[in-house]
Amino acid sequence: MTTTRTHSKKRRTTKILIGIVIAIVIIRLILPYVVLHFANKSLANINGYYGHIDDIDLAIIRGAYRIDSIYINKMDGPGEDSVSQTPFFASKEIDLSIEWKALLKGSIVGEMVFQRPYLRFTKDKVEPKEVVKDSADFRKILDQFMPLNINRCELRGGAIQYKDFSSKPNVDIAMTNVNLLAQNLRNSYDSSAVLPATIHATADVYEGKLRFDARLNPLANAPTFDMSAELTHTNLVKLNDFFQAYAKVDVNDGRFGLYTEVAAKDEEFKGYVKPVIKNLDILGKEDRKDNLLRKLWEAVAGGAGKLFENKNKDQVATKIPFQGRLDDPKTNVWVAIVNILRNAFIHAIQPSIDNEISIASVKEDKKEKKTFFQKIFSKDDDENKKGKKGQEKR
Repeated sequence: MTTTRTHSKKRRTTKILIGIVIAIVIIRLILPYVVLHFANKSLANINGYYGHIDDIDLAIIRGAYRIDSIYINKMDGPGEDSVSQTPFFASKEIDLSIEWKALLKGSIVGEMVFQRPYLRFTKDKVEPKEVVKDSADFRKILDQFMPLNINRCELRGGAIQYKDFSSKPNVDIAMTNVNLLAQNLRNSYDSSAVLPATIHATADVYEGKLRFDARLNPLANAPTFDMSAELTHTNLVKLNDFFQAYAKVDVNDGRFGLYTEVAAKDEEFKGYVKPVIKNLDILGKEDRKDNLLRKLWEAVAGGAGKLFENKNKDQVATKIPFQGRLDDPKTNVWVAIVNILRNAFIHAIQPSIDNEISIASVKEDKKEKKTFFQKIFSKDDDENKKGKKGQEKR
């Protein structure tokens, strides 16, 4: 009798375990379709945009899932089936998972890895300011996809493109092979550092190379960061559609570089930008068939380049420092003009990052020495200030 009851309990337990296993298998098979339906429904309801995902794969043991072939388009008209949609974002694959490095430190946060992401801005269709305005909807969608705070984000083989179909010729420029790694965005490790998070990015820009590095504190009340970037050896000839559309000139030769450092804290920022153009040639043999007015404009543009060109190094360069408050940014135009003249007639600026901007430099004394041009053109302002002070004393 006892033996019969024991066998009956074992059979019941076995049936229960088999039932649980079958339920897990069924849930595992059905869950991706449920998640995919929910995700596509959310993407279809973004204000002003429409998105879609082809497939979702789950990796429960790893604590992750993978989104295959996602796109988000700007809606140019009402309704999901609107004929006019402008591509905005796409990615071949997005992997969302728990970040194990942070988990070992006691933090439950997530990481995202984008394979071949693509971001396109189109003039009069998808503008950066408009994206910023609508970013709240994107954040809500992202929170639904990944309920954990993102501590690590990686982009592999991406592209950022700008298009203007209203210009003549049409403008189509892009950064390709964009790779980015952002770590410790939620301060889940290395928490003792002043700037705990790091971002490193590289990209190709028309035979040139872009490098970006930043340290920051994403959890600070006010933007707090220390960043530097450099763009080297970009071929200006490859950007001729851009120059013809917006400057009405043809570039026959030239290489462009850009160097910058910026730091910010306590709602104040300080930095510089240093553009360098080498071997600039605007007016050449290819322009002989152009009309007279076009030749005249190109000659003026080319002449300006020659005026500010350093003869020894055959380069045009200047360094433009700037500082101010984040709620009222401003650039010292007179310093930019004086620096251009100094470069033209005294010496060329070495094309490299100067390593002079840091968090410590943001709070330095802001008193500026006035240049000759500043003294002339600011004389009236000084007299007006003195007059106001005199009236106050009376």
